[in-house]
Amino acid sequence: MINIHKKTLQDLEFSTVLQQVSELCITPLGNAKALEIRPYKTKEELQLALKLVNEYLASFYNDNRIPNHGFDTVEKELKLLKIENTFLEIYSLKKIAAISSTSNEIVKFLKKFEEYYPNLSEYASHIEVTKEIIEKVDANVDRFGDIKDEASALLYDIRQNINKLKGQINQSFTSALNSYNQLEYLDDIRESVVDNKRVLAVKAMYRRKVKGSIMGSSKTGSIVYIEPEATLRYTRELNNLEFEESEEIVRILKDITNFIRPFSPLIEQYQDFLITIDVVAAKAKYAKSMNAILPEINEDRTLFLRDAYHPLLYLNNLEKKQETFPQTIELKQDSRIIVISGPNAGGKSITLKTVGLLQVMLQSGMLIPVHERSSVCLFDRVLSDIGDNQSIENHLSTYSYRLKQMNYFLKKCNKNTLFLIDEFGTGSDPELGGALAETFLEEFYHREAFGIITTHYSNLKLLANELPYMQNANMLFDEKSLEPIYKLVIGNAGSSFTFEVAQKNGIPYSLINRSKKKIERGKVRFDATIAKLQKERSKLEKTGQSLKQNEKKKLEEADKLEEINSKIQKKLESYQELYDSNQRLIYLGQKVNDIAEKFFENKKKKELYSELFKLVQIENSKRKKVSPKQKKSIKAKEIKVKKEVEKKVEVIRKKKKENKKKAIVPEKPKPILKVGDRVRMEDGRAIGSIDAIEKNKAIVNYGIFTTNVSLEMLELVEAVK
Repeated sequence: MINIHKKTLQDLEFSTVLQQVSELCITPLGNAKALEIRPYKTKEELQLALKLVNEYLASFYNDNRIPNHGFDTVEKELKLLKIENTFLEIYSLKKIAAISSTSNEIVKFLKKFEEYYPNLSEYASHIEVTKEIIEKVDANVDRFGDIKDEASALLYDIRQNINKLKGQINQSFTSALNSYNQLEYLDDIRESVVDNKRVLAVKAMYRRKVKGSIMGSSKTGSIVYIEPEATLRYTRELNNLEFEESEEIVRILKDITNFIRPFSPLIEQYQDFLITIDVVAAKAKYAKSMNAILPEINEDRTLFLRDAYHPLLYLNNLEKKQETFPQTIELKQDSRIIVISGPNAGGKSITLKTVGLLQVMLQSGMLIPVHERSSVCLFDRVLSDIGDNQSIENHLSTYSYRLKQMNYFLKKCNKNTLFLIDEFGTGSDPELGGALAETFLEEFYHREAFGIITTHYSNLKLLANELPYMQNANMLFDEKSLEPIYKLVIGNAGSSFTFEVAQKNGIPYSLINRSKKKIERGKVRFDATIAKLQKERSKLEKTGQSLKQNEKKKLEEADKLEEINSKIQKKLESYQELYDSNQRLIYLGQKVNDIAEKFFENKKKKELYSELFKLVQIENSKRKKVSPKQKKSIKAKEIKVKKEVEKKVEVIRKKKKENKKKAIVPEKPKPILKVGDRVRMEDGRAIGSIDAIEKNKAIVNYGIFTTNVSLEMLELVEAVK
């Protein structure tokens, strides 16, 4: 049986969390229900509540969003339904139809998407789905909130007669208006409305000449408002019919109410269901606002909170755009109690409250802002003693109050308890109070309770060092600036930095020195040793972070180099293929050149064709059959590589040209080319002879073919003799 004391909820500011959750509800009843959230009594109830919130949270991130659950409260309607011979007004009937429709829609939706929301679907499965209430209301009430004419035959007839009478009233009034207007008895405004009736605006001097009922006059008395005699008879009939209509409407409303009355328990169930959904949705929204999750719940008495945030601090800092520092803390069977020490304002109390508040929130069916690899266990009790508890009402000092609290702890503390004590042992003589606190701590230890305490007392730090299942911890401080780093480190006690903080705050060194002399040398040395260890730990922490960052950079650089190497390898392979292809083409060119030279000498065409055919056959035997699609892909690849090579060659050529221009050595005058000179193209290998020169162009004969080339593009190889 889980039982968490009100004092603990107060110490951990649980009410502030509930206030924030309640503000996320969309109904007044949901809002009130959220403020009443308390830790669940049984594990079964708690586990179901957590699953419901977790599934609702998942709906924010998938395409199957749960329908709107908003509703108007039907508390008054439910009370009226319990009283016989009462009837509900039209707006009340519409509220009941709406709550029925909303509940039906959500239940049917959850059933349809049972795969996504198994626990919500199971929870909603006990809610009856019925259209009877909705159909009954819709059959009698229209969308404007009026009883329909078809609600009963009598109402239909009454309203038909009312419409006829209204037509006759208008007709008779118009006739009277026209006749008295012609006689000039009426004022310029001619008519007005009094008590929802059309009346003639008669000049005061002619009021006796107009037959009818006087309904009033203007402020000045110059106009008298008269209902014409012709319309009075119809008006009386209309009043009678309207009375009959209202009576018939009441009868119809009683009939609908009597029909709905047996459904009262179901309507109440609908309202309770929608209130629960509203609170579950608010918890899910709250979880989303701080990236909260449902951690693993274990049975082996281990509390491991990784990267845990204090919810109130996190949301407050988020609003101010400030950083919140998470804490990682672990309590298990072989390290049940943690003693946190160190200077004030270092985050000791926040760490203590974070663990307590997250535990209480979880046991109240709320998700918590921790890393997904966190694991938690459930406690039957969470006991706390946090803050200054001086009780003015009971005339108790802080120390007396704390002793009373310790007495309560001693009565309730067992192996299924989590205790949280801030500034343990303060409020009395340091020596005596410290000794008593040490005895209490030993007692909690022997009872196998789990707990976290914060303290400045050296004897408690020593006790944590001596007992095997208790650990020291400290909040890291920057050794130079003495500013808090807000990081909890398990294993070492923390120095209070008493004299260092005093010096930083401007206390004269001579006074600090005198203070040191007044206390035992051993205690100063002990505190100094702890401070030194803490500084070393802080340095190691920074070094570790720096090494991690460097390692990360090196890994990133290695990945980049690997990627570049891979790209270069691919390019080399492509260039190799292009080179092999070009070499093959050069070889083929040489072969064709040999055949051509042979033909040039013997002029044997048959032999020429035979040699060429053989060459083609040899080349084709090396080829593999590929589909047009593959051929296209290979061609595209070759073109891409060729373009890349051409670009690079172009860049190299440009550089060569620039280097040539920069060279100081004067260029040799270009020789004048003549017919018969042996020449070649610039950057070319093939040599030919000039057959003719015409207009700065030369016809060059290469043996197999001739070509027309600009003289500027030719280089002299050998001049004609």
